[in-house]
Amino acid sequence: MNIREITKDVLYVGVNDRNTDRFEGLWPLPFGVSYNSYIIKGAEKTALIDTVEIGTVRDYIHFVNSETDNKAPDYLVVNHMEPDHSGGIPVVLANYPAIKIVGNRQTISMVKGFYHVDDSRFIEVKDGDVLDLGGKTLKFYMTPMVHWPETMMTYVVEDGILFSGDAFGTFGALNGGVTDTEMETGWYWDEMYRYYTNIVGKYGKFVQKALEKTAGLEIKYICSTHGPVWHDEIGKVVAIYDRLSRYESEPGVTIIYGSMYGNTAEVAEEIGRQLAARGVKNIKIHNASKSNLSYMIADAFRYEGLIVGSPTYSMHIFPPVEQFMIAMETREIKNKVLATFGSFTWASAASGKLKEYAEKMKLEVVDSLDMKQSADETVYEAASRLAENVAAALKCK
Repeated sequence: MNIREITKDVLYVGVNDRNTDRFEGLWPLPFGVSYNSYIIKGAEKTALIDTVEIGTVRDYIHFVNSETDNKAPDYLVVNHMEPDHSGGIPVVLANYPAIKIVGNRQTISMVKGFYHVDDSRFIEVKDGDVLDLGGKTLKFYMTPMVHWPETMMTYVVEDGILFSGDAFGTFGALNGGVTDTEMETGWYWDEMYRYYTNIVGKYGKFVQKALEKTAGLEIKYICSTHGPVWHDEIGKVVAIYDRLSRYESEPGVTIIYGSMYGNTAEVAEEIGRQLAARGVKNIKIHNASKSNLSYMIADAFRYEGLIVGSPTYSMHIFPPVEQFMIAMETREIKNKVLATFGSFTWASAASGKLKEYAEKMKLEVVDSLDMKQSADETVYEAASRLAENVAAALKCK
């Protein structure tokens, strides 16, 4: 059974999903994903924290029954309403007819909208409210737009446990262990970057507000709705979320390009070589027609430099590259050293449109080049100059 005691009378009862191919129908899940739920047993009352995705709810109900001796929990606390966590609500209500749903005003509205639940089933809580289970005190913190408007966090005062909703989460199923003390966490870090940038990235200012709100708490465990329960690595986890939500990057450059027949790709490769010659070590090059958007977004967020190149395609940006630029604009990316390059056969358009995206994102383009048909010595010189200007701008950051 996928059940673990986190502290006395606080248990993990989540489930793994190794079948779903794409999270939200968009983001690849090569290592699966976990849907995390928890039980808190007080001396007088028992509470569940969130549920699971509907396709995994049968195992979930079995886990809950096993840990409550088939006695119905008293409360279901809903920290986040996205259906991968709330999908099990109707089944929970059917199995435990007396259970009360604890949530804020927006949560209650969404539960009604998604699952058509009667008013009598709800207990509304506000920021700072508490719920006493008997020796286990739950305190609620509203953290809207991390990353839905109803999101909140629940803190167990006696144990220093923060149930954080999607915040501090990561892609990747749990392989035997549940807490970070039980596992090698190395591969989860790249998945955390991808999870944050793909899903939460737009909402950095709200993540900052949530970090400020919880900064004074003594936190011994962070129990997210995806990925490991954090204990030993809390400092690293919070630091990653803090840095990403401030749009702060690591040294390095991400190069995104599209190429129909290899000419634009040749320029991308030359820029990469020239950057390496100037001492840039972390260089990630993505062919937008092949790399999944998920990984391109993650690298673009992670590294300080961003270079985007596209051929002109029917007087527009090559579609896979434009999809990437739309993702950058949507996530309101900031604080990047940006350069662009384009190519065309008879009429140039892509370079100008890339610069239009830069203007909308309020990013300065430190250099650009435009190639007609194929590379010659003039283009190689321009690629060298572009790399020189990007490297110099990175050193100034």
